[in-house]
Amino acid sequence: MEKIIDRFLRYISVDTQSNEESQTQPSTKKQLDLLKMLNTELNAMGIDAAMDEYGYVMGTIPSNINKKVPRIGFISHVDTAPDASGSNIKPQIIENYDGGEIPLKGVPGLALKPSEFPEMVKYKGETLITTDGTTLLGADDKAGVAEIMDAAQYIAEHPEFKHGEIKIGFTPDEEIGRGVVKFDVKKFGADYAYTFDGGEVGELEYENFNAASAVIKIQGMNVHPGYAKGKMKNAILIGMELNGLLPVEQKPEFTEGYEGFFHIVSFKGSVEEAVMSYIIRDHDRDIFESRKSMMEKCVDFINGKYGKGTATATIKDQYYNMRKEIEPHYHIVEKAVKAMEMAGIKPKIQPIRGGTDGANLSFKGLPCPNIFAGGLNFHGKMEFVPLESMEKASKVILNLASLFAE
Repeated sequence: MEKIIDRFLRYISVDTQSNEESQTQPSTKKQLDLLKMLNTELNAMGIDAAMDEYGYVMGTIPSNINKKVPRIGFISHVDTAPDASGSNIKPQIIENYDGGEIPLKGVPGLALKPSEFPEMVKYKGETLITTDGTTLLGADDKAGVAEIMDAAQYIAEHPEFKHGEIKIGFTPDEEIGRGVVKFDVKKFGADYAYTFDGGEVGELEYENFNAASAVIKIQGMNVHPGYAKGKMKNAILIGMELNGLLPVEQKPEFTEGYEGFFHIVSFKGSVEEAVMSYIIRDHDRDIFESRKSMMEKCVDFINGKYGKGTATATIKDQYYNMRKEIEPHYHIVEKAVKAMEMAGIKPKIQPIRGGTDGANLSFKGLPCPNIFAGGLNFHGKMEFVPLESMEKASKVILNLASLFAE
């Protein structure tokens, strides 16, 4: 049986970065390279799998017990975030981590430091996989992909392992909020599912942010600066002014737990024209709606001051808090707790300060909490994942399959 670390290293070698500016499905063709690989590997295991026109890979492991039990699904996404390069990843494998700093050798002087990331010391004595400082790692969510494939291989090679019907799903474009837009829940055929997506060992989430994107366009007026008095409208400065209208304390760097935020993710432009991109997040649906209204009021203020049409806003909902869709089926959360405890893991139920494919799947009729995949510091050069965390996640998958067969 192939080692999970070898799977993971193979998967992260494939560049699968998604692109929020693309309108295709998937947003980048290179995601199909890994999706095709996974489809081929599942079929090679003897697992019936197929990839559809949108890149979704769906596989089925038939039940080997003589009673009807819920069909359970395990899902992860293949794309990596647009925030940092996912090309030519050069991972570092740190065996028997000593608890100190880890130099990221691709960038002289750069290091993972426990003084900045104190959670690192929890993994002393384990094997850590890091970046070399030039790219992200891709543990979000190729760790989850590797864990599901590892469990699938175990099941395929151990016919004595008792389980009901198991569904496997791999999706593109989760990082840009379009992961399951065209995912056919009925075709997938699961009664319940779990995403394995990010987070340190023990994390279990059935609450997530309500999420929206906001694109603000500022139309300025460029005039020769020597003759600009009373005429020039500098789109850069107007954009900065609009951003300054938002509450300073409601930025990601000042919030935690259930607290929501406004987060500017890009600002591009010139005197003539500027474009600002935001994400808006809150666990409470009413507060979420008020946040979107606040953004619109900021635009109205700018237009009132500088003239109609100076600022325009395009605000789009991305996903909603899955809690109300999960709670009527809370036994699936309880089974996840038990599956972790069986693996010697202390469950940590908490709201996810982000979103997963499971949020949109839950609203499409497939209740789908999220379980840890083991990685930390996602979307950037400081990302890392402990090997032992991936191994534990694979064990949790097997435990869940066993529990649903009882």
